[in-house]
Amino acid sequence: MVERKAGRRVLAVASTGGHWEQLMLLSPAFEGAATTFVCTDPRQADCHELPAFLAVPDCNQTRPLDTLRCLVRTFIIVFRLRPHLVISTGAAPGLLCLLWGRLFGARTIWIDSIANSENLSLSGRLAMQIAHRVLTQWEHLAHDGRPDYRGSVL
Repeated sequence: MVERKAGRRVLAVASTGGHWEQLMLLSPAFEGAATTFVCTDPRQADCHELPAFLAVPDCNQTRPLDTLRCLVRTFIIVFRLRPHLVISTGAAPGLLCLLWGRLFGARTIWIDSIANSENLSLSGRLAMQIAHRVLTQWEHLAHDGRPDYRGSVL
């Protein structure tokens, strides 16, 4: 999934909980790249041996002030790191990083959570408009290759 080239910068983003656990299962794919992990729970830095870690405020559509804070924080992160690839398993903070990454020329990948078995999440549906590649973990949700199905993380 990630090109194994020295100097490749990857930004891997997820909200805490299941989104984060799925991202951690994917983390071996980032070996060989300069990867920065971003989560809404700063305690995750102590739970995993990560090369670089940053925390962002959690946000969603019902908390506009938190969303504004997260919007600014994710902009600063992407602006400073200038990743070549932004990948997220959700939720809203990951979508914001994908947006900023796309605007700064990064390749972007959204992997919708395994929990979304009936429909793509709201963030996943929005990611369809932003990300270079959107993946679902449920085969029946893949339509004409968008979102794409390549199996599940779990």
